[in-house]
Amino acid sequence: MMRAGARQYVVARPLYSEESFSEEHEKVYRRHKTMLDHIKQYFRCDAKRAKNAALSLLPVIGWMKIYRIKEWLFSDIVSGISTGLVAVLQGLAYCLLASLPPWYGLFAAFFPVIIYFFLGTSRHMSVGPFPVLCLMIGSVVTRLVPDEGPAANITGWEGLTRDEQRVLVASSLTFLVGIMQLAMGILQVGFVVMYLSDTLVSGFTTAAAIHILVSQLKFVLGLQVPGISGPLSLIYTLEIIFNKITSSNVCDIVISLVIMVVVFLVKELNDRFKSKLPVPIPIEVIMTVIACGVSYGFDFKTRYGIDVVGQIPRGYEPPVAPDLRIFQETAMEAFPMAIVGFAVAFSVAKVYSIKHDYTIDGNQELIAFGVSNIFGASFKAFAASTALSRSAVQESTGGKTQVAGLISAIIVMIVTLAIGYLLEPLPKSVLGAVVIINLKGMLMQFREIPYLWRRDRPDCVVWVVTCFAAILLGLDLGLAVGLGVELICVVLRVQFPRCSVLANIKGTDIYKDRKDYFSIDEPEGVKIFRIPSPIFFANMDFFRNKLVEALGFNPLRVLKKRNKALSKIRKLLKKGDLQWTSKGFLNATNGSIKESEEDSNTEELDQPVDFKDLPARIDWNCGLPANIVVPSVEIHSLVLDFAAVSFLDISGLKGLKTLLKELIRVEVEVYIVACDPYILEKLHNCCFFDEEVKPSMFFLTLHDAVLHILEKHPESTGKKTDPDKILTTVTVHHPSSSLRIRDKNVSIHLLS
Repeated sequence: MMRAGARQYVVARPLYSEESFSEEHEKVYRRHKTMLDHIKQYFRCDAKRAKNAALSLLPVIGWMKIYRIKEWLFSDIVSGISTGLVAVLQGLAYCLLASLPPWYGLFAAFFPVIIYFFLGTSRHMSVGPFPVLCLMIGSVVTRLVPDEGPAANITGWEGLTRDEQRVLVASSLTFLVGIMQLAMGILQVGFVVMYLSDTLVSGFTTAAAIHILVSQLKFVLGLQVPGISGPLSLIYTLEIIFNKITSSNVCDIVISLVIMVVVFLVKELNDRFKSKLPVPIPIEVIMTVIACGVSYGFDFKTRYGIDVVGQIPRGYEPPVAPDLRIFQETAMEAFPMAIVGFAVAFSVAKVYSIKHDYTIDGNQELIAFGVSNIFGASFKAFAASTALSRSAVQESTGGKTQVAGLISAIIVMIVTLAIGYLLEPLPKSVLGAVVIINLKGMLMQFREIPYLWRRDRPDCVVWVVTCFAAILLGLDLGLAVGLGVELICVVLRVQFPRCSVLANIKGTDIYKDRKDYFSIDEPEGVKIFRIPSPIFFANMDFFRNKLVEALGFNPLRVLKKRNKALSKIRKLLKKGDLQWTSKGFLNATNGSIKESEEDSNTEELDQPVDFKDLPARIDWNCGLPANIVVPSVEIHSLVLDFAAVSFLDISGLKGLKTLLKELIRVEVEVYIVACDPYILEKLHNCCFFDEEVKPSMFFLTLHDAVLHILEKHPESTGKKTDPDKILTTVTVHHPSSSLRIRDKNVSIHLLS
């Protein structure tokens, strides 16, 4: 019965195989570009391409041409000032994660921003220190220049203080990270970030948040804890903290708790009333100013032994060249830093580009961050990416373009050149508290585990393994483990797909998994098998086994049994133990005929069945003479649905051809439907077809193949099919209010 609001249409057209469709409908000839053509096009140069290249390398030209001064400038100034204040505080705080003197964080909040203004494609992202990246830098710094004991044996460090050695390590490492990012951008390999799924990044950043939390406990508790890097460093650090916890500075603890409580409450108010507030309350900046004043007024450093920021040198230091020997020591750690820094920044940039309707270029972003890090490292800054909270401030306070970022850099410059001394009495416990309270978003990602477990368990496994591996083994090894697990999950999903047997939904041309529906029609002797993945060397055996399971017999085994049976029948006829009569084969001996040893050693059992020298063809589904038993084959036609097969490699091609030949040799007609044109072209180019496997087995759609089978085997449905006119009737629901005009016009073509 037809549903209310549904329309019915009848389509009458010829039944198409791939060959008949190609004969009737001429294809447009398209010349496929060769590798040489792509190389020529890549290196071709003209005025238009030179202009586009300049605009691509300097995106600032593109958006400055459309800059609306009256509408955007004031918003960018307000946003830039707000972001600059936050950048100053986060620069000082995140620098502690890198195990460097705090004022170097101001360099990281200034130099990369200047370069990104000219080269970056995101208009709303705030470039600068990123806590996860700072922590990864800190692990390398403490490995080469530990808090206790001698530094790494690198020549040229004589006469440098411990802090100077650490700064040199951080800047050289940042320079190497920048080179890697720039190289990836020039080579147009920005797609590598796509291998870091949202699930993997979520698990990784959650583990990083735990590392950051533990690393800041020494500032919050006022303890002297040496920096530890490598596997299980977090466990060792916690052990040291718990052993020294009785020596905690009570004043540091009180200050940290007050800062965290106040900042947390005000941030919650900012989130709840963000639609009513013109700009978020900069509570971190306010509490920092208050803490500075109180610390200076009561002389916390002298009276309570609190560790403060200390002297902040005015101005910038002269540029330095990186140490090439440090490159050799840090190359393995630099690559994951380059990937993580870019991946996080690109993810944030993509969110804001979608929200504000403009495009970003991944390869140009790599170039922008590469040059930014190289330039910043020359002035002793450490690797930059973006901080989620800082970018949120820049966007939520009305920032329209990177002019806001430029103004934030100017605010940082003013602090560095003029008023940095005002931050000297700031307790480091305040910075630690600010860092910890900003981890809320990353730590709350633990809530994703139940959702992932219910929705996608492989993704849940990736999240959990990445998180715990990064916690226990360190961020660099943890990222590698997580990436490995993610790739294994992808391979397993492709290698072991969910194959299914399809059946026709009655009254339609729709075919679904027969396990999912009641009203289905399965023609007798016909099997429809769907392969939902590419066929390649890794899953060819799985695909074959699943097909054999669906068929209920192994075609190679059946073929060998039939050839052995034929060999035995020929020998019995030759000996006279078996005779052919009008009623069939007849035993010429009274006793039973036993199989001899040589009957089991027949060669070429996998060759086509040959009935020559026999008086008649043998019906394998009827009883055979001489107690010969051959597995029965209940189907006469097999349809393989290739709609989801996106590619076929050489191993898959060879395996498929072997399987098709085995099926054809046991008298099963095979049809392949909905095959991608490029796969079909590849089959022709690879000489896939021969006297047994023919192009005529390929059909345009699944329904075409089934109708062809029903014409050829009318006994499958118990009624004859009109070969001149095959009608397919389907019903389609048209919600008239939501359809476009072209969707409502249904053309009906009838054949005479």
